[in-house]
Amino acid sequence: MSVFVALTEKQLPFELKAVDLSANANHEASYAATSLTRRVPTLVHNGFALSESSAITEYVDTVFEGVPLYPTGTQERARARQVQAWLRSDLMPIRHERSTEVVFYGAIKPPLSFEAQATAKKLFSVAEALVPPGGENLFGQWCIADVDLALMLNRLVLNGDAVPERLTSYARRQWQRPSVQLWVNQRRPPL
Repeated sequence: MSVFVALTEKQLPFELKAVDLSANANHEASYAATSLTRRVPTLVHNGFALSESSAITEYVDTVFEGVPLYPTGTQERARARQVQAWLRSDLMPIRHERSTEVVFYGAIKPPLSFEAQATAKKLFSVAEALVPPGGENLFGQWCIADVDLALMLNRLVLNGDAVPERLTSYARRQWQRPSVQLWVNQRRPPL
């Protein structure tokens, strides 16, 4: 999602090619020949292939003109990258119990386990420290880390889980960004 949003924000032409993760297509020789880490997504630009969403968005921001994807200040940019890395490497109970099926297919899941509830509290604590009261964005203006944080929060919000109102409002505002809506409204194969 964040790579799609980044490319859309930069107004770059691109072609999407679906990879069937349920069939482990990302481990097939043809995909592995392009994706060093065999991860999705993989960006191919001028013969250079790069996997891992945050690496791709940073590359796109560095190489192409247009809307900045990251804050320009050194500390804010580092914090945005920290947020992205944390969201991708931690919070596994939420990621497991609130997969993106909740977000993109409207699937409703049972109540969170004790472990996922504790993880959600951690998420809320960090998000409340990052999102200023009444703030629309993490760093005063939109950046790609807003998309990633909103996606994690919306795993809970869209399932009807209890989320602090300030964070729910933030996630809903981020979700209305036109580039995000283009991704949300993509045609998806049935589950």
